[in-house]
Amino acid sequence: MQSPKKNKNRVDIYGERLSTRAPTLSPRLQTVLHYIDENRNAVLDLTALEIAAAVNTSDATVVRAVQALGFAGLLDLKKTLKQWFEPVINSEEKMHATVKELTPDINFSIDYVLESHKHACTVLGETHNRNALSQAVALLQDARQAAIFGLNASGILADYTARLFNRIGLSAYALNRTSIGLAEQLLALQRGDVLLMMVQESPHSEGMTTLREAKRLGVPVIVLTSALESNFAREADVLINVPRGAENDRMPLHGTVLVCLEMLVLSVATSASQRTIKSMKRMHELKRGLKLGGKKS
Repeated sequence: MQSPKKNKNRVDIYGERLSTRAPTLSPRLQTVLHYIDENRNAVLDLTALEIAAAVNTSDATVVRAVQALGFAGLLDLKKTLKQWFEPVINSEEKMHATVKELTPDINFSIDYVLESHKHACTVLGETHNRNALSQAVALLQDARQAAIFGLNASGILADYTARLFNRIGLSAYALNRTSIGLAEQLLALQRGDVLLMMVQESPHSEGMTTLREAKRLGVPVIVLTSALESNFAREADVLINVPRGAENDRMPLHGTVLVCLEMLVLSVATSASQRTIKSMKRMHELKRGLKLGGKKS
């Protein structure tokens, strides 16, 4: 497995300890440690027994290897690795950097948003993205259901997009929770579905777990991202480049993501027009019934 792209702005604690301490350890411990280094992302979700099975050793050896690098145990190691994958700055820091960089003149803020969206829309209209959008529509129009993955702000877009797909007759649901909530949502993912993911650089456990489940089920994956070298991008069946105006650690914008999603919804609607018309007609019939309420006919 290819090692994940390292975060150049963070100190690689695991890598530094591995290079300085591993040469003094036994070959068996070194095997465990090098396996962890080459599979950092996967290790976040593995137990000591599962790591041991991968390198043909015992779970006790795995724990000893981890402790030999100065970690209290596997949990301590995972915390360190997870921090390594986190974005360099969080959303609060990005907002601070953006506000500080822009002047109090409202025109600078207006121009920042408009110019970012103009650039992003230009990229969306490029040939490679048009081809990717066509491939995505072909997958979606034949899907049993569409699963829409997104967290935080993208989670709101996931709900909205699922509603739009349901309106036009394509059954859809959001995958936008964390922890046990996401596990419950993932139970709905089945063969015949198509997974649409809104993700960026960080290979967070929610996204990678969703991706692995899709691969296990043979579910095609459409990825919307500006991180074209991320783990998600490499695993995508269809990759759509959606810039978000977040260059130079500025606040990311979500408007172009919404534009891309609405492109997909409208394209699916027009490619299966009879289904769309039938679904919309039925929805309006139900709406009329709601307006009548308890009135006698």
